Amino acid sequence: MEGFDNAEVFFSDNFSAEDTQNGKTINFQQFKKKFKEFLRQFHEGNFNYKYRDILKRHYNLRQYWIEINLEDLTAYDESLAEKINKQPTEFLPIFEEAAKEVADEITKPRPEGEEKLEDIQVLFSSDANCISMRGMKPDTVSKLIKISGIIVSATGIRSKAVKMSIQCRSCRNVISNLAIKPGLEGFPLPRQCLTEQPGRPKCPLDPFFIMPDKCQCVDFQTLKLQELYDQVPQGEMPRHVQLYVDRYLCDRVVPGNQVMILGILSIKKVVKSSAKVANKDKSLVGIRSSYIRVVGISVDVQNSGKGSRSSATSEEEEMFRRLAADPDVYERITKSIAPSIFGATDMKKAIACLLFGGSRKRMPDGLCRRGDINILLLGDPGTAKSQLLKFVENVAPVGVYTSGKGSSAAGLTASVMRDPITRNFIMEGGAMVLADGGVVCIDEFDKMKEDDRVAIHEAMEQQTISIAKAGITTTLNTRCSVLAAANSIFGRWDDTKGEDNINFMPTILSRFDMIFIVKDEHQEARDITLAKHVLSLHMNANHTDDNVIEGELSVALLKKFIHYCRTNCGPRLTIAAGEKLKNRYVMMRTNKNQLDNDSEKKLSIPITVRQLEAIIRISESLAKIRLQPFATETNVDEALRLFQVSTMTAVQSGSLAGAEGFTTDEDHEMLTRIERQLKRRFAIGTQVSEQNIITDFIKQKYPEGAIYKVIYTMIRRGELKHRFQRKMLYRIF
Repeated sequence: MEGFDNAEVFFSDNFSAEDTQNGKTINFQQFKKKFKEFLRQFHEGNFNYKYRDILKRHYNLRQYWIEINLEDLTAYDESLAEKINKQPTEFLPIFEEAAKEVADEITKPRPEGEEKLEDIQVLFSSDANCISMRGMKPDTVSKLIKISGIIVSATGIRSKAVKMSIQCRSCRNVISNLAIKPGLEGFPLPRQCLTEQPGRPKCPLDPFFIMPDKCQCVDFQTLKLQELYDQVPQGEMPRHVQLYVDRYLCDRVVPGNQVMILGILSIKKVVKSSAKVANKDKSLVGIRSSYIRVVGISVDVQNSGKGSRSSATSEEEEMFRRLAADPDVYERITKSIAPSIFGATDMKKAIACLLFGGSRKRMPDGLCRRGDINILLLGDPGTAKSQLLKFVENVAPVGVYTSGKGSSAAGLTASVMRDPITRNFIMEGGAMVLADGGVVCIDEFDKMKEDDRVAIHEAMEQQTISIAKAGITTTLNTRCSVLAAANSIFGRWDDTKGEDNINFMPTILSRFDMIFIVKDEHQEARDITLAKHVLSLHMNANHTDDNVIEGELSVALLKKFIHYCRTNCGPRLTIAAGEKLKNRYVMMRTNKNQLDNDSEKKLSIPITVRQLEAIIRISESLAKIRLQPFATETNVDEALRLFQVSTMTAVQSGSLAGAEGFTTDEDHEMLTRIERQLKRRFAIGTQVSEQNIITDFIKQKYPEGAIYKVIYTMIRRGELKHRFQRKMLYRIF
């Protein structure tokens, strides 16, 4: 007798079985033994058994997972690392089974009532370089890959069965412990019940149903990963890929996080085409879409050129400290910001402060004070505002560029969308959420709708976005600086119009730490120098090495230096600097002194606490450039000078007279009195000429500028309507 005719007991064991692939025999039991030896025996210096101790500690803390560094696995046994890299779907379950058995050994004896041994999830980390999202080819399917990107949306946590029990409706036969493949692959229920009972007819088709109380489930979540902005070719849309995370990887990231993903590139069936279409078009049978089953994730990753993790080496740290100790580092960084743009020195210094930023503070009561600096560039076209924004996008650690005309409130903040598969609502972060930890550059800021600008009020000051839509109530972080560029209402800046050049509400203006009025002034000497500079740029465009300014830093070095300073320095004001700033603030508020000692005219316009905090942030950013732990009086002086040449210069020119904090109480009372008298004297629907209004109020000793200011303000609010006839007429509504 041979084979099954022998009177012997035959059994099957997955792990003792030998699998044959491509003519080669794989002994899974042998590899399982090697994985167990790695967990037990791998050690670092002084016989520190790294993974054995981690596994025991995590298990006792009821954290049933362990993260393995692939470089450690390679150093121990290259064949094991090769199997994990090339065949992770087959060998990852073996590794998890080995980790479970090792955990059973090292945690004995366990407390009573804990006889059940929990499954262990094995996660991976690696120091290898990432591949781009466009580099995922068909030959990488079912292999381990490392990819970087930014999370743009996340679904809620759902349950997925890993072992399932089904029952036949007709004969009540139960089939238990049906294993389900991990990932987004489902389990097709058997079409027929094969149980045969004498005297009973055969069971009908599709008789099985799932028994939920006898299924073993795990948590899972799907994420949407978008490729990084510096990896998107010019003129193309950024690509996305779906991520599948389960068990202890759930809820580790939120929209806006920049992440490194280690996962298995998998494929799933296309579910969009209906059964009728599939029956008609047989070519759809082999179509699959790709997704990544995540086995390792690291959050808050900053990118260097190729999307790999940017951690400064000891040589780079020494170089950065020498650079920060240079007395001329402030001027060198100013020269390095958009060197192809002529002049605009103070604007470049302000942008340097924006890139480095101040210190974020958390108060004892739980409230936060932002450390990011917001800047508004306002003025004539052709003054290189957009070029400055483009440069900042490239040099910032995280930079997002958007245009005001093509941006909505949802595109800047966050939107709530319906998942096409589950029909549940999910949240997608906008530009300011995705720029968390960096800079968002908004060009054509004046072309945005007023409602869209109002939506970013909270994001600019509190640096959060509160969402309450479709049953979703949450808060997202927008810890980013805002660099905005806008034009005047009349196209070019008109000095005779004053505040009417600006079409912004006071609430949005007060959230900018510095406001620069950029004018295209006609000066012959300056125009000649500017023309020579532009011609030189165009003639020597392909010979960039010959035009490097002495002391200028490269973009790559400047980007690394900014990231190093932002992550390793958080300066605070010294007592002396705080006292000096307090005295200056009190003097400006009480109008007892001049902000500029060279000016003969006293400053009659006070500042508010919001502008005081702006000066503090600028002082801290100047200290951060030099890696100083404290902002000194010198930093405060330079911060006051920058505030003077930007916001206060605009205020003194009368351009921001309507902004919050930039109008004295006496002026505000006079403007209110004029407006009240104007509404009382002229009935609704009355037509009266502009000259009659001006003459009448001048006789009452009101300034002509104040009268025009009230009229233009009422026009913007819709309370006055003007007709462009031969004689300009005003109608009181």
